[in-house]
Amino acid sequence: MHKQEEVRPKLRQTPYFSRPISSTSQFVLEEQRFGAALYSHSMLRSLFCVCLGLLMLPFLGRAQTLDTIRTPPPMKTVALDSVGVMPSAIDTKGWLLVDKDIQTELDGAVDNIYNFKFDKAEKQFRSLRRRYPNHPMSYFMLGLSTWWKIRPTNFQSTQYDKPFFAYMDTAVTKAQALYDADNHNYEASFFLSASYGFSARLHGERHDWRKATVDARRSLNYLKKSQEANDLSPEFQFGQALFNYYSVWIGENYTLLKPVLLFFPKGDKKLGLQQLRSVAANGFYTATEARVFLMGILKNEENNAEEAMPVAKYLANRFPDNGYFQRFYAFMAYDQGEFTDCERVSRQILDKINKGMPGYEGISGRYASYFLGYLMQNRYRDIAKAKDYYQRCIVFSESTGETAGGFYLFANANLARIAVKEKDLTAAKRYYVVVADKADHKSEQYKEAKMWLKKNGKA
Repeated sequence: MHKQEEVRPKLRQTPYFSRPISSTSQFVLEEQRFGAALYSHSMLRSLFCVCLGLLMLPFLGRAQTLDTIRTPPPMKTVALDSVGVMPSAIDTKGWLLVDKDIQTELDGAVDNIYNFKFDKAEKQFRSLRRRYPNHPMSYFMLGLSTWWKIRPTNFQSTQYDKPFFAYMDTAVTKAQALYDADNHNYEASFFLSASYGFSARLHGERHDWRKATVDARRSLNYLKKSQEANDLSPEFQFGQALFNYYSVWIGENYTLLKPVLLFFPKGDKKLGLQQLRSVAANGFYTATEARVFLMGILKNEENNAEEAMPVAKYLANRFPDNGYFQRFYAFMAYDQGEFTDCERVSRQILDKINKGMPGYEGISGRYASYFLGYLMQNRYRDIAKAKDYYQRCIVFSESTGETAGGFYLFANANLARIAVKEKDLTAAKRYYVVVADKADHKSEQYKEAKMWLKKNGKA
C-alpha cells in the first residue's frame, strides 16, 4: 500500500470519488466512448465482412477459466429428434480435440499461451506436431500462440503476421485433407472454421478485405458443417454461440445491414450468451476464448459491468502475466470503484513494462499511468506524482498513436487544471490547447478549454 495512505484520510469508498474536476463517472463515459469507438469500428469492419458472406467471429484470442463468473446452467440433455447427428453414430477415432489424454498433456500448454509463456507452450505443441504431423491441431495451436503475440498491441504490431498466417494456412491444409477423406469429420470442420476465422480477422485488421471476405465466408461454411456434431464436445458450441449472438446484435445496431442478414440463419442473442457460458464452464481449448468474448459482450454490448467484472477479475488473476487481461481488469476496477485493486494492478503493469515482459507495452502503460495519476491526485493528494503519471500517460499515448481522446484527453485536461491551480499559465495553456483540439465540441472539457483559452489566450 502506498505510504501516504497511512497518514492521509481515505476518501469514502463509493463507486466514484467525489471531486470538483472531471468526475470519475464523466471520465468513464468519455473513455468508454473513445474505447467503444475504436472497438466498434474494428468490430464493424469485421461484421460488415460477415454480412458480405462471412462470419469470422469464431475465436479471437484472449482467455481464461475459473468460476468467478456465475455458474452456467448444466448442458441440457438434447432430445434425439433435435440433433443433426447422434453422437453414437460418429466415429471419433483419431480426433485429438476430444482425446482426454491429449487434453491432460496440453493443459499446461494452453495456460502458458494465455499467460504469455510462449516458448513453453510452443515446445509442447511442436512435440505434438512430431507425433501427429498430419493433424491440424498442433499448427492451429502454434498459430493461436502467435495470435496472442499480436493481440496485446491492438493489432498494431505486424512482425508476427507471416508466421501466424503460415500456421493457420498449414492447419487449413491438414484439416482439408482430413475433411476430403471423410466429410463427416466434424473435427476437421472445426479446425477449418477456426483457422479461416482467425485468418479472416487479421486480414480485416490489415484492411485486406478481399482475403478477409473469402476466408470468413469459408469459416461460416465449415461452422455450419461442424454444427451437425451438436453435443460431441463443448468446443463445437463456441462458433455457434458467437454466430447466435452477433447475427442478432448486428441487426439491432446497424439497421442498414438488416437486409443482408436475411441471407443468414436466424440467430438468438440469449441462446448465444447461454452457449458462451456453457463453453466457458465446460470447454477445454475454447473455454478461455469464450470467457474473453463473454467479458467483452457483457461490458460493451450488454452494458452490464457488474457481470463482466468477475470474469475480468478471474482472467487477470488466473493469467497474471497477460497484459491484455491486466489492463482490462484495471479499467473494470477503476470503473467499479475497486481502487485498491486498480492501483495494485496498475503498478504491476508499469513494473512489467519496465522489465520488458512480453505483451506489456505502451497501450497497457497508457491505462496504468492514467489510473495512478488519478489516484495520486484524488486519493493521496500527491500532486507531484499525479503530474508525473499523467505525463507518462501522454507519452504512452503518443508512442502508440492513440491521441484521439480518452486517456490522452483527460490526462491533458487534469494537467491543465493542476497548472491553473499552481498559477503556471504557460503550462495550462499548453494542455488546454490539446484539450480544445481533441475533445468533442459538445463536451464539458472542450467548453472549459475554450473558455479558459479565450480568457487567457496570451498567457
